[in-house]
Amino acid sequence: MFLVRQSKPEDASTLHKLARTVYFINLPPDERIIGEKISHSQRCFRSLVEKPSGKADAHKNGKPKRPSERLGGYVDGSDLFMFSILEPETGAVVGTSQVRARMGGPGDPNWRMRVYEKKFFSAGLGFGTTHTVAKLDGDESGPTEVGGLILDPGFRGHRMRPGRFISFVRFHLMGLFRERFAQTVIAEMMGSVTSAGESAFWDAFGRKFIPVTYAEADRFCQHNRAFISELLPKEEIFLTLFPLEIQNIIGVVPKETLPARKLLESIGFRYRHIIDPFDGGPHLDAPAGDIALIRDTKRAVAARASGPCTKAAIVSFINAEGEFRAVETWVDATKDGTVRLEPQVFEALAIEPGAQVGCTLMGKFGLPRDDGRADVAVPAPRAKRVAARSGGKATSRRSPRPPRNGSKRPKR
Repeated sequence: MFLVRQSKPEDASTLHKLARTVYFINLPPDERIIGEKISHSQRCFRSLVEKPSGKADAHKNGKPKRPSERLGGYVDGSDLFMFSILEPETGAVVGTSQVRARMGGPGDPNWRMRVYEKKFFSAGLGFGTTHTVAKLDGDESGPTEVGGLILDPGFRGHRMRPGRFISFVRFHLMGLFRERFAQTVIAEMMGSVTSAGESAFWDAFGRKFIPVTYAEADRFCQHNRAFISELLPKEEIFLTLFPLEIQNIIGVVPKETLPARKLLESIGFRYRHIIDPFDGGPHLDAPAGDIALIRDTKRAVAARASGPCTKAAIVSFINAEGEFRAVETWVDATKDGTVRLEPQVFEALAIEPGAQVGCTLMGKFGLPRDDGRADVAVPAPRAKRVAARSGGKATSRRSPRPPRNGSKRPKR
């Protein structure tokens, strides 16, 4: 039984090793920045159980907090929740994920590019042409962003699918604290970026207007995003003028990220022809109310099961100090607001019967039937950490064409 809990300061060195296996802007390979993000995340988890102070709600009317806190060099006061997943036998951290309650907002747009087709026709010649174009766009709606998902390569393909669990737990939290998150959820999928932090799309486009490397431009975004609208052109960019190898990486993800994209698409996320202006990676989004993992999450009272349970679910508990723990297990849910749990779940969550828990029935996304429940281990909290193995370089896939007359990730 894998355990997910909020990330803690002692996880920083392991998360740093994981971050070095890929190039990831929202989990940079900098232990100091990771430590700052973990500290902020812990404060945000504690705020979930704090009693209201009577002050004005920073999220009232759906508006995000104004920037107020330094996070990894970038001033951003939005709630951030970081999770770590622990391997059963040793208790080592083997993966992580994040959800940011609001990405940008009024006066602090999240910059992206809309991609669409533009038609030209000559009546005299009797034929025309169609070009794919992109245009810079600033989103001030402040959507919720899921990201920062990294799993130790040694656990990819594991029969218990820990990567799926560490991904889905973010939607479980959103369902429990719906008022803290936006009505739209977005996911920035990394485009074709090498492990050295080089982007062919950036070299072909962005670097022509901002004469720095992709990695340097990404670091600038950690401090101030205003330079994006100040230096990148606001006019239409004809992507069909780019070399074919650049056109073919627009809106696609490397093979290492493809499973994460397919997982999000399986729960309702869609690519609506919006790309990142730095690496050309696709932005996916979904209405929060249409995501079953959010919609179907309920609070329930834990009770002991009298026998084996039959329904796959994510079950979580957050104590009075804001310590969050979750497992993917088997339950029996009742209509009276009670969820019956097997003994090892009480041990893993450190709860007693009568505790209020969160429960998301997984349905078709549930655990495999041969999950080995007869031999469940609770992670040992002081065990030696597992070092992350190195990952492979990103590769590109063929780019899907945008729809006719249609418009073609949020980290910025």
